[in-house]
Amino acid sequence: MLSYFADRLASGVPEVKAHAVGHISRVVGLSLEAVGLNLAMGARCQVMASDSLSFEVEVVGFNHSITYLMPLVPIRELKPGALVKPIMASVAVPAGEALLGRIVDGVGSPIDGKGSLGSVENISFHPQPINPLDREPINQVLDVGVRSINASLSIGCGQRVGLFAGSGVGKSVLLGMMTRGCEADVVVVGLVGERGREVKEFIHEILTEEERQRAVVVAAPADTSPLMRLKGCETAVTIAEYFRDKGMKVLLLIDSLTRYAMAQREIALAVGEPPATKGYPPSVFARLPALVERAGNGSERQGSITAFYTVLTEGDDLQDPIADAARAILDGHVVLSRTLADSGHYPAIDIEASISRVMPMVVSEEHQLMARRIRQVYSNYKQNQDLISIGAYAKGSDPRIDLAIRAEPAINALLQQGMKQVIPYDESLEGMAALAKGLGQG
Repeated sequence: MLSYFADRLASGVPEVKAHAVGHISRVVGLSLEAVGLNLAMGARCQVMASDSLSFEVEVVGFNHSITYLMPLVPIRELKPGALVKPIMASVAVPAGEALLGRIVDGVGSPIDGKGSLGSVENISFHPQPINPLDREPINQVLDVGVRSINASLSIGCGQRVGLFAGSGVGKSVLLGMMTRGCEADVVVVGLVGERGREVKEFIHEILTEEERQRAVVVAAPADTSPLMRLKGCETAVTIAEYFRDKGMKVLLLIDSLTRYAMAQREIALAVGEPPATKGYPPSVFARLPALVERAGNGSERQGSITAFYTVLTEGDDLQDPIADAARAILDGHVVLSRTLADSGHYPAIDIEASISRVMPMVVSEEHQLMARRIRQVYSNYKQNQDLISIGAYAKGSDPRIDLAIRAEPAINALLQQGMKQVIPYDESLEGMAALAKGLGQG
């Protein structure tokens, strides 16, 4: 880790004055308090815990002469008065084609055992935002290789979509399906705050060797520090922005946006920010749109970032404050149903509760009418499912329910797909058109 920072210092990252040192005066929960420093927010320091042990921290706040620091790694052997040496005044992220096929941690340091990253560029961690009037409109459909999404929830290049679900419903598996089937040039995956076991599984079981060569994986599991988890999301977005600026079509997968919000909550509470909505400080709801808005289409000569963010709905509650805030700032949401998952329906996408807000801009009117017809018939069956299951519905009472009962097996077959199966966009449309014709549409 130290050699990584040394490389970046040698490449031109602004360095702070060597004599501007301080010492640790207090440890409060997850944060460290230091005196004697005069550093800006985001500056990096090295804490000398002992003669043989040191670790990196970042400035996350200050109060008069007290500077609040958050460690990037777990704290060990720290004693009162430990020396704090500034390393760099601003933080850079490594980017370049050398990252393809590699796995890095939350600050861009390789963790895959393949040595250094080689020839990379060091780019700003917080680039200037794109003027919204300079962004290209979303007018091209993106094939994600998942039939239920291609057919009923078509995604546009540059769209930002949330995958909403509780734990264990198949969010990570669906991300892997889209990674395999998407037509993007580069895939950037941020595995943030999730189980460490899933990192290796995602890389070696979900991605093939060929797919790994066009992917960059940023991993910051649940056992890392909140700052590392926070940086993990931002590093993934920064790397995606680099490839977009090179004119490439990028697929960005963040698992999960909820863990990003929780990491910011831990940091904000540790430095004294008061809690607001259900324990989340106001800064959480300020950082969410700032992160999400960085994805999307670039300017005329740039590419696009199509982003999928998983959102953990605690207790399957879609009114959870993070889920509610994310739904408002995203361009659509795909809801995964625990009921469907429990019945063996995968991917467990609830098309009734899901929506793609840019679908009307990227598909034909005929496609929209077919998708709407299938949704109506499917919804009609779901609304009367209890009556049908207990035998309370008499056949012939309502022609719409009769149609829904006959069509339900075909609709379920259209919406289901094997985990390792890739179904192209054109094939998805053919299946939907055949079903819609049987429903009296087209």
